[in-house]
Amino acid sequence: MIDLKKPKILNINDVAHSRLFNIQSVDLEFSNGVKRVYERMKPANREAVLIIPIIGDELVLIHEYAVGIEQYELGFPKGAIDAGESIFEAANRELKEEIGFGAGKLELLTKLTMAPSYFSSKMNIMIAHDLYPECLKGDEPEPLVQKRWPISDMMSLLEHPDFNEARNVSALFFAQRYLQAKNNGEY
Repeated sequence: MIDLKKPKILNINDVAHSRLFNIQSVDLEFSNGVKRVYERMKPANREAVLIIPIIGDELVLIHEYAVGIEQYELGFPKGAIDAGESIFEAANRELKEEIGFGAGKLELLTKLTMAPSYFSSKMNIMIAHDLYPECLKGDEPEPLVQKRWPISDMMSLLEHPDFNEARNVSALFFAQRYLQAKNNGEY
């Protein structure tokens, strides 16, 4: 393993603010003496959850508008973890808000970073079993349209024209690995 020495932070300045984002300029000096200025989103302690809900032999996905690409994306329920919530509480709340089901069983599959050169965000990828009907009012501006997808054909989601978001694609691979291990008696 290579022993890497982290760069020294010389200065941090806030350079732009919006309702959602704070951008910082970070002056760095690397161990070889090279100095660079990077920009990043101001680090936050909040994490998020992405949940792969399973009902019977199907995955439950939603269509949700993504303003960044100005189209609807097909993906799994997800959202921020509120202050004081555990990842399991947040996952169950998001399920109830977005698909109208709670989970009797939630399992953490992995935790991913997203564009770590710019963001400190972490996404907890979870799988949800033993779903039961229960709704909570969420913050979505319109009802989310559900799509059920057979587990036996789950990897064909990769060909679906609306299933493109990297976190959803990553979650699909983790779900596939989990379900294969479960079928082999490893879980």
